[in-house]
Amino acid sequence: MKVFFDTKNIYYLPQYLPIYRQLIERGHEVSFICYQGKNLEYQIEPLLERLALPIVRVEASDQAIAFYLKEKADWVFFGNRTGFLDQLHGVSRSVQLGHGVGPKPAYYHKSSTPMTVRFIEGEMRLKTIQAMYPNDNFVQVGFSKLDPLVQGVEPGLDYDQLGLDKTRQTILYAPTYNPSSIECFPDDWPEKFADYNILVKAHSLTYTRRQYRGQMAKLDTWSQYSNVHVAGPEELSIVPYLKDSDILLSDASSTLFEFAALDRPVIVCDFYKLKWLYRGPFRYRFDRRFNRDNVIYKGIGRHIKSFGELSDAVKDELACPERFHDSRVQYTRDHVGSMDGKASERIVDYLENYRG
Repeated sequence: MKVFFDTKNIYYLPQYLPIYRQLIERGHEVSFICYQGKNLEYQIEPLLERLALPIVRVEASDQAIAFYLKEKADWVFFGNRTGFLDQLHGVSRSVQLGHGVGPKPAYYHKSSTPMTVRFIEGEMRLKTIQAMYPNDNFVQVGFSKLDPLVQGVEPGLDYDQLGLDKTRQTILYAPTYNPSSIECFPDDWPEKFADYNILVKAHSLTYTRRQYRGQMAKLDTWSQYSNVHVAGPEELSIVPYLKDSDILLSDASSTLFEFAALDRPVIVCDFYKLKWLYRGPFRYRFDRRFNRDNVIYKGIGRHIKSFGELSDAVKDELACPERFHDSRVQYTRDHVGSMDGKASERIVDYLENYRG
């Protein structure tokens, strides 16, 4: 088969790569179609060089569809909705594969452009999306991004190289970019957690969009502390950070589901710096977007309303990591799916055996 991964945003790669490796192992021809201008080239070039992926560069969507129509791949993967499916389906079949188990409505709404198949992670996700789009094709496979971790082939981070003490417990702080808790954490918060390693892994958009330069300033400040490692933009995947962390702090990020699937404690930071469109009399917009059924991690772990609650929460959850075990098991079944490390195999099996 000939398979293309439409990589409009570079942060799609961690979800794509386990499938890519499975395809290569089976002898298929694969290319990644990367869009110029969507990412800061000086930041991502070292990453692409290190991964040594087969890359085709395009300027924009019109150039991408021209390439697809010419090359006539068997399958084209997309990380989001796209506007040229009618043309594409004349020569190729399409796959939708989300880059995360998103808690926001966009996770569901991206299926408003129906593809040949969309691969879904957990049981409840599948039922929900089938009810919303009863005429479309959805297949539950699990979450390919975590396959290397479950299989034991993910090397993780080198704590010695990072100057961290492996004998200490490790806090992973993985905020999203909007709405984000980053600006609500004080500049000196690593001092209050001096007995822990702190790993900070922000969303890729924090590094690439000018409106988040306040978040970048926070990351730069925290990186000066000896017990902290702040991921750089070239460290695209959070999976190495998940491997050896003992507890996760996050806000409105799909990382909550990923870490809970490892049956480790999470703390949900229910405090954010909201953009002005969500403040004051416009707060209803935030509530409408984030506080309804699609924000579905209420029982996944401990919630805190301010940074002042964090120290006690971390101590309590690490002292009793089994507290939310049953809830994490249910969340994993509903949202992440099987944790057998074979999601990528199931995806490639489906592509190879498709006769529609």
